[in-house]
Amino acid sequence: MKHGRILLETTGNVAVMTLNDPGVLNAFGHKLREDMTAAMDRVEAGSARCLVITGAGRAFCSGANLNDPDRQPRDRAAEARGEAKSDLDTWYNPMFMRLRGLSIPVVTAINGMAAGAGMSLALTGDIRIAARSASFLQAFARIGLVPDCGSSWLLPRLIGMARAMELSLLAQPLPAETALAWGMINRVEDDSAMMAKAMELATKLASGPRSIGLIRQMYWEGLENTYSDQLDLEARLQGKAGATRDFEEGVTAFREKRPAVFTGQ
Repeated sequence: MKHGRILLETTGNVAVMTLNDPGVLNAFGHKLREDMTAAMDRVEAGSARCLVITGAGRAFCSGANLNDPDRQPRDRAAEARGEAKSDLDTWYNPMFMRLRGLSIPVVTAINGMAAGAGMSLALTGDIRIAARSASFLQAFARIGLVPDCGSSWLLPRLIGMARAMELSLLAQPLPAETALAWGMINRVEDDSAMMAKAMELATKLASGPRSIGLIRQMYWEGLENTYSDQLDLEARLQGKAGATRDFEEGVTAFREKRPAVFTGQ
């Protein structure tokens, strides 16, 4: 399926969502957001077992499109009055919660600059792979705003308070190699190999058992749970995993000393 600002393609059991507005570095404009909503509808209704998110051209996503020609006049007036909150309430926050709530793993393939809300999108990946030339920017302080789309929640948990504060206050780019050393991303690959490596990893995840999605849920919810809450969650999700055909196949394959063939059921 192709939209004007989003490409959604399926390779095997992997859905690949490409932000496709390279002329503005894949900034979140009105049409891109509309198309991303439609693409997410397809992903959630489809049979893909892993989602890859990447960007077209030389950037992953440069954040909100402040010069979006498709903005309604009232939106421009609201922005001028400092009412940036409305877009968060009506689209960004619901979309990021949709991404968090997916029942399949998400790989972000960060092909270039990820700034502002684009950096937040990059961080929503369960596994984050960056091109060597990629960089990350908490750009909000440059225009008199504060971090949003969950970055102020994720960054301290990923890299610690001191580094999160520095990135946000100074609003300076962070190279991919440093982001890897800090534990903000999982891997750095040569630019020419990054997407192939991301697809290789996504294909492996997509061939895994149904419990892959439950593991994803476990770790996202665990960031907010007490130890006791997490023990309860583990028991509940283990019950779900134990009732799947994939668990039966996994045990059978173990006993027969062969690789398991999972179907996601």
